Amino acid sequence: MKRILLIVGGGIAAYKASDLVRLLRKRGHAVRCVLTEAGHHFVTPMTLAALSEDKVYTTLWDLKDEAEMGHIQLSRQADLIVVAPATADLIARMAAGLANDLATTLLLATDKPVLAAPAMNVRMWTHPATQRNVAQLRADGITVMAPDEGPMACGEFGPGRLPEPEAIADAIEQALGEGAAPDMVSGPLVGRHVLVTAGPTHEPIDPVRYIANRSSGRQGFAIAGALAALGARVTLIAGPVTLPTPPGTTRVDVETAREMAAAVDAALPADAAVMVAAVADWRVDAAGLKIKKGMAAPTLNLSENPDILATVAQGARRPALVVGFAAETDHVIEHATAKLARKRADWIVANDVSGDVMGGDSNTVHIVTAHGVESWERLDKTEVARRLAGKIAEALTAR
Repeated sequence: MKRILLIVGGGIAAYKASDLVRLLRKRGHAVRCVLTEAGHHFVTPMTLAALSEDKVYTTLWDLKDEAEMGHIQLSRQADLIVVAPATADLIARMAAGLANDLATTLLLATDKPVLAAPAMNVRMWTHPATQRNVAQLRADGITVMAPDEGPMACGEFGPGRLPEPEAIADAIEQALGEGAAPDMVSGPLVGRHVLVTAGPTHEPIDPVRYIANRSSGRQGFAIAGALAALGARVTLIAGPVTLPTPPGTTRVDVETAREMAAAVDAALPADAAVMVAAVADWRVDAAGLKIKKGMAAPTLNLSENPDILATVAQGARRPALVVGFAAETDHVIEHATAKLARKRADWIVANDVSGDVMGGDSNTVHIVTAHGVESWERLDKTEVARRLAGKIAEALTAR
């Protein structure tokens, strides 16, 4: 059983804290809650106390016996501190190192790992100040989940929704796996943050149909797992696949190319980006209702999707190493070399997908760089991932 200290911030998403406490207790964890002043407006201490079966703390003055408990002891008796929802205000105060209430005092006093699940209006989330604060928290070693994208209570749509309690609970258990024995985490990528994208994207045509490709996500997931095994803090942004989350990674699930682009942007900065996902080049002006079969085939109006690899490689927050993938059916090396120059990536991992690579267990890849081409024999995708992770580690440690 692990001990979790849950800090509940303000905002309408605070109601999900009750479900999160229930899920964590069901999974066998002990939960102690700290409710901020703003959080009081959305969930009551009595509700959290009943679900957690423990006292709920609300102010520094709750800690009556300083010698026995105190803010120092409370912050260090947990195996993990979780902030959910982490509002824009709370994130800003965390990043600034303020200690002007119980929540921020605990966060400043703790020596335990911290995980934050943001929730706020889309414009607040995408504001440069919030992104700077999130980047600072990640640089300080705090795990910040990417928010979900969708409709909000304010009527707007976009990234900023609190991740679902199940996703937060999964992230908590991953963090507990890493944080329970930090002295055992080793490898050449310790202290490095690596962003990995994997799987396909689905672009809706109508409520029941979509445009997709045959990517299984296996290669990207294997690479994410191999990088985590070398000590990296890995953010895995996954298209719609049903693969298990690799140990030691923080997974963000998306569906469309635009959702993936937003999740990638939210996950930056990173030391390296490995863009394995087979992102759809085009999206459709989707119909609101199912398109019925008629005498003539419907016309699909296509719009170009964001170029995620080029955006990352040419952006202001460019990682030190940007690795792209090229799935080709002919002239593999020539197309990959052109893509390397066009996208301004550091490496392009190229493979021939004219056979059974998509969905298969093995792969033949060519590492294309400005210095030449390195071709590998046909290997199991797990071995491709292991070798590529080692090559990435060598490149980062040499910088």
